[in-house]
Amino acid sequence: MLSILIPIYNFNVIAFVRDLQQQAYNCEIDFEIICLDDFSSEQFKLGNKELNNFDSVIYDELNQNIGRSKIRNLLAQKAKYECLLFLDCDSAVVDSYFIKRYVDAIDNSSVIYGGRSYKEQSPKKSDEHFRWWYGVQRETIRLENRNKQPYDSFMTNNFLVKKTIYQSIKLEETLKGYGHEDTLFGLELKKQNIRIKHIDNPLFHIGLESFEEYILKTEEGIRNLKYLIETNKIDTSVKLYRYYLLLKKFGLTNKIWRYYSNNKKEILQKLQENEPNLRWFDLYKLGYLISLTKP
Repeated sequence: MLSILIPIYNFNVIAFVRDLQQQAYNCEIDFEIICLDDFSSEQFKLGNKELNNFDSVIYDELNQNIGRSKIRNLLAQKAKYECLLFLDCDSAVVDSYFIKRYVDAIDNSSVIYGGRSYKEQSPKKSDEHFRWWYGVQRETIRLENRNKQPYDSFMTNNFLVKKTIYQSIKLEETLKGYGHEDTLFGLELKKQNIRIKHIDNPLFHIGLESFEEYILKTEEGIRNLKYLIETNKIDTSVKLYRYYLLLKKFGLTNKIWRYYSNNKKEILQKLQENEPNLRWFDLYKLGYLISLTKP
């Protein structure tokens, strides 16, 4: 009935998989959990080898890193059941009814998205504070707000899809590294009039990057966005692209670029405050996107 698919990269998933396994048993369904490691560091591979002893769990390791999109497409190919539940490895269940809510919500014609959440308490490591703050402020979206923009609110961290639907679209494998594979998938669902059904069934995102790591990943995602713009694969439903076009329309891109270039260090400092104004982060992302388009 249900294939639970977890791509792993540099994270210990033992506790997460154990919780999912027990919840699936409680639902009395046929299931499998496939965990595929995307060439993690040895310490994580050694820790996750315990999965080989788990019933109904398949664990395998790749001998090279193939990236976020390819590994999810490979997991879908390996799955034996028609319902595919994709979950990010750096997640934790919020309660003991996570699997049951998905089983109850299964719909033959829809993609089902459960959401993302963050723990209420700020992380102990100060350099993870910004990633937590951004997640709380921007990624924890209430169900009623997600339903207002069902395609824009979609992420690949926690969703259920029928295998036939997934195989007809798949994730874009030309994108390198981090960012916007979920954007393209959501846009393709929209083009094909495949409904995204939002439910209140989030996972905690617990794999928080340091400030420096997250800035680098953000820049990597914006480089992917530039590629999508150049290849006409996105539309103005992507907020950063929409704002970029507005600035271009009113002849303000050079002004923003100059401010970004002259004040980059100060902007990054502002983002490391205890409760940073995320409009500075929006400005940083716009400035970086514009810098990529400069001759």
